[in-house]
Amino acid sequence: MIMSKKHSIKKGTVKKIFKYIKGYRLLLLSSLLMGSICVALSLYIPMLIGDTIDCIVAPKNVDFERIATLLVTAGISVGIAAFAQWVMNIVNNKITYNVIRDIRKDAFNKIEKLPLSYIDTHPTGETVSRIISDADQFAEGLLMGFSQFFTGILTILGTLVFMLSISPGITVLVVILTPISLFVAAFIAKNTHDMFKQRAETNAEQTSFIDESITGQTVIAAFGNQDEKQAKFDEINERLRKCSVRAIFFSALTNPCTRFVNSLVYAAVALVGALSVIGIDGNIGILFSGITVGNLSTLLSYANQYTKPFNEISGVITELQNSLTCAERIFYLIDQEPEVPDASDADVIAEPDGRVLLSDVSFSYTPERPLIKNLDLDVSSGKKIAIVGPTGCGKTTLINLIMRFYDVCGGSVSVGFKNENGEEKLSDIRNVTRHSLRSCYGMVLQETWLKRGTIRENLLIGKPDATDEELITAAKAAHAHSFIKRLPKGYDTVIGEDGGNLSQGQKQLLCITRVMLCLSPMLILDEATSSIDTRTEQKIQSAFASLMEGRTSFIVAHRLSTIREADTILVMKDGNVIEMGDHASLMELGGFYSKLYATGSASLTE
Repeated sequence: MIMSKKHSIKKGTVKKIFKYIKGYRLLLLSSLLMGSICVALSLYIPMLIGDTIDCIVAPKNVDFERIATLLVTAGISVGIAAFAQWVMNIVNNKITYNVIRDIRKDAFNKIEKLPLSYIDTHPTGETVSRIISDADQFAEGLLMGFSQFFTGILTILGTLVFMLSISPGITVLVVILTPISLFVAAFIAKNTHDMFKQRAETNAEQTSFIDESITGQTVIAAFGNQDEKQAKFDEINERLRKCSVRAIFFSALTNPCTRFVNSLVYAAVALVGALSVIGIDGNIGILFSGITVGNLSTLLSYANQYTKPFNEISGVITELQNSLTCAERIFYLIDQEPEVPDASDADVIAEPDGRVLLSDVSFSYTPERPLIKNLDLDVSSGKKIAIVGPTGCGKTTLINLIMRFYDVCGGSVSVGFKNENGEEKLSDIRNVTRHSLRSCYGMVLQETWLKRGTIRENLLIGKPDATDEELITAAKAAHAHSFIKRLPKGYDTVIGEDGGNLSQGQKQLLCITRVMLCLSPMLILDEATSSIDTRTEQKIQSAFASLMEGRTSFIVAHRLSTIREADTILVMKDGNVIEMGDHASLMELGGFYSKLYATGSASLTE
């Protein structure tokens, strides 16, 4: 049952590979044509050499004129074969790297369409390994397959045809001995697939660990965790070494084993051919008679050419095992279910009115651990809603549901808007397009995200057509303009991945500038000022106050100072809203919120 499942996976992977190759039929036909020409001429040359030898009959009995003609023909054949080989290699490279480009493109496109749950549950390094390392390994196997597998098959078939034309008896002998070589290669290849799969998985684990360690190097150094990380890396590295050595060792047995069998074939042809040239009596003599010295030379050359592809193909099969394993990992990513597509009749939000309604909402990341239960919330247009509570109570999860990064497990989240036809609606967000829904929100998160590029390019992500005047106005409102102007090239300064050498506070100011520039109808501020000094925060709060005027805003915050002016404060605990009201009413209530405030806590955690 397990073997059947593995065979099914491999068969499905091969089908997917050919699906990509089908787009390059003309190039594939060109490769096969050039390969056929190369093989045909390579097999024709030994016949010419054999005929040349037969022109040397005895001393003073040499047909020099015919020898010259045969050698010129052989030289021309070698030149044409070399040219065909060169063209075939170019075509094979083009097919291989076009296919890899298409696969990587599909893999990256799939990442853009995957639900957030996949990204949250799979290490970044593992996903990177699938697209980069596994694709490279697959490319090597695919290129070797094109370069050696097809020409090897053609060579085997071609040599059999030419050998049959010279000596059917010796050809039958070669064919009888050949399956031993095929059996050895197939047996080893079959048993090395799982080894290469384990190597690919361990390699992905190591890539993920390295990515994680480099990203958190500052924290690792701060807590003196280097030795533990080094020990963990050494353990993974040692496992990778062991499984790599094991896979390569067993796969490396293929070539010497098949070479031994092929040497037996060559020896058999030499022995029987030599006896045939000398002349032997009886039934065996009749079967192997009529061979000249030139024919024997040709047959030995064919025997060598016939067995050589088996050595190459055995190596190719070994490499293809690794290649198929890597392809399975890439296709695992490509075959993941994308997030539920927008409904065919989904509305497009043309003008949101700012109302957000949560009705009996329930949600959990895993079925056995409920998080939000039976949550009801009606947010009127233009209201400022602050969400506070202990870590893990569901604050950020609530934002994810409002933005439809996750779909609710029960109940509904609805928004009010006018659609493209001017109709006013209050509709479940599953009935509107994701793009139009998310374009209604301006979002600043605690975790900043900046791409490699200029400051200007990072700020214009939400509004690419903004003018320089609009850009500078937004930067001044976010109090980012002054530090940007002090950079070497101002707004054209190139920063590295995730902000490069900028401080965490500066990176957050750039993210705030980005949302200030968009002027979205609704705002989500998730710890938007957590990395900013108190003085700058006070200035930005005033900018946010004017920005939020007339806009529905959701503010997730730990600092009490950032939420006092909210119209409604939601106090969450264990996925439920346990208190709701403005600052004054919650203080009068004397509950959880008032106790936190009375203790002067700067953080709403238990």
